[in-house]
Amino acid sequence: MAKCAFLGLGVMGYPMAGHLVAAGHDVTVWNRTRSKADNWAEDYDGQAAETIAEAVSGCEFVFLCVGDDPDVYAVVDQAVPAMTSGAVMVDHTTASSECARKCHQQAAAKGVGFVDAPISGGEVGAQKGLLTIMCGGNPSDFAAANPVMDAYAKATKLMGDSGAGQLTKMINQICIAGTLQGLAEGVHFAQKAGLKMEDVLGAIGKGAAQSWQMDNRAVTMDEDAYEFGFAVDWMRKDLGIALRTAEQIGADLTLAKQVDGYYSDVQKMGGGRWDTSSLLKRLK
Repeated sequence: MAKCAFLGLGVMGYPMAGHLVAAGHDVTVWNRTRSKADNWAEDYDGQAAETIAEAVSGCEFVFLCVGDDPDVYAVVDQAVPAMTSGAVMVDHTTASSECARKCHQQAAAKGVGFVDAPISGGEVGAQKGLLTIMCGGNPSDFAAANPVMDAYAKATKLMGDSGAGQLTKMINQICIAGTLQGLAEGVHFAQKAGLKMEDVLGAIGKGAAQSWQMDNRAVTMDEDAYEFGFAVDWMRKDLGIALRTAEQIGADLTLAKQVDGYYSDVQKMGGGRWDTSSLLKRLK
């Protein structure tokens, strides 16, 4: 059993922190809105802290899952000074690789480990404890945190030095964006051609066109259902990080940039909170 803090109780962090309790760890949580931390403590029989410093005091592991680079910096600035030398901070936020490297340096100056560990699997993956985690940092810090992350992970992998986890998450989102646009066009084509989606999936769903997105989103796309899943607003945030990084390293992300523009169209349609599969809406 490890003494842990979890900072940030959004749709991902709330169940993730709960899985830590279920695995037998001693967990204290903090959230910007205190009432959510209190609700979590009641749901999972854990502790809620008033401040970040209170939450992380004496903890071996500190996990955070917040919004974007500025949120990470704000939390790290308050957490690291209150952490014990030798403790490890694990950041599950999808942020920039630059943010990860700066936070790693800040933590190291205090003798604290830092692992950037963005997650994939969505809200359902968090609830079921079946997330994929892409990590960057020192091998020793990763090795220490990995058994604790097992509480909510189906797979974890150290990708390299600090920032490598965030770079890998960018690749994940780039690939998803392209796959979803292709799937949206395929479903659109099937509908225009007068084919039944059930029949189409039965024919192509076991072949080379198969994907997680097809298995889990093609039917709901055909039904015009999008009030669930990974929000367009979040995907645009993630793609924005990838596109800015691509400019810095000289990578050509022509398709990702195009799909990001399509997501902008969806936002203008009022679909910022729709699932990312809502790319189909703009084709109708």
